[in-house]
Amino acid sequence: MLALGLGIGTLNSRSDLLEVFYPAPLLNPSEALLNAVRTVTGALDTGSTQTLDSTAVHALAEALTGNEAHALKDAAQQLSQHSTPKNKRLLVALIDTQAKPASTEDVYLRLHLLSHRLSKPHTVVLDGMFGKLPNVAWTNEGAVDLDDLTDRQLAARVQGKWLRVFSVDKFPPMTDYVVPKGVRVADTARVRLGAYLGEGTTIMHEGFVNFNAGTEGTSMVEGRISAGVMVGEGSDLGGGCSTMGTLSGGGNIIISVGKNSLIGANAGIGIPLGDACKVEAGLYITAGTKVAVLDDRGAVVKTVKARELAGQNDLLFRRNSENGRVEVVTNKTAIQLNEALHAHN
Repeated sequence: MLALGLGIGTLNSRSDLLEVFYPAPLLNPSEALLNAVRTVTGALDTGSTQTLDSTAVHALAEALTGNEAHALKDAAQQLSQHSTPKNKRLLVALIDTQAKPASTEDVYLRLHLLSHRLSKPHTVVLDGMFGKLPNVAWTNEGAVDLDDLTDRQLAARVQGKWLRVFSVDKFPPMTDYVVPKGVRVADTARVRLGAYLGEGTTIMHEGFVNFNAGTEGTSMVEGRISAGVMVGEGSDLGGGCSTMGTLSGGGNIIISVGKNSLIGANAGIGIPLGDACKVEAGLYITAGTKVAVLDDRGAVVKTVKARELAGQNDLLFRRNSENGRVEVVTNKTAIQLNEALHAHN
């Protein structure tokens, strides 16, 4: 699957690219659109990027027509109307999302596709991406190379200003690049670029969403959604709870939460959770956790490892307060989020 992006990136003092903002990325652009881009840029091969000047970007805006290119045309027009500072670079990128990322600008386009809801987690290849992303100081003046940081801080002080460093990370906050329609994010620093937030999602102050992870739709998140984890429509992640990501311990099992499920406060899962499931507050279920399966009379039918219950619907996981045993029974109550509380209009 091809993706096309026109972006503006930040350079360090050595002219290395630190980050790229793509205001209107496109997934699976038509051949007609690609031909229009190539008319201006020349040979734009798949897996490559080209540096542009404002004149070329203006010509690109003139060449783009049709509904498919509407947002890209608007972005090109805006970029062409301003002179480009020496620490910025205008560029166009064409990538194959099923091939491994080849560059910083390639990775940033993939992360934008996810946060723009153009691609869902696990549909874009991200293998090897960490080696393509520089570790950056994210400041009130944008991305700053760590080797340039002291000079930038000193220059700000001399001018009576203050350069504030919000974080040092390979990933920026999502909302500095993309604000998806119909979401609430109480603390924007806790959602990384590359997160996929479905319309109707609320991320509370203690909620966290990593890249290549997120929610399908209306969900309440007060816990951690780790890399690779998707949460189904109508589910609730209680305060301080956790989901074990695909990166945890080098694992490759894809953890997910089904629809209308609840993970209680300070609880967690290391297995995929099905629809209409509950995990009691404070209980962490890993794949190897021994779970007593109870019938409707409370008698133990068998004891299994939690991985054998992965993805099954209508389960309630709890800990027996008398003997400490982890048990599972049929969940007889559905989770329904408060419509007024989670309205985003």
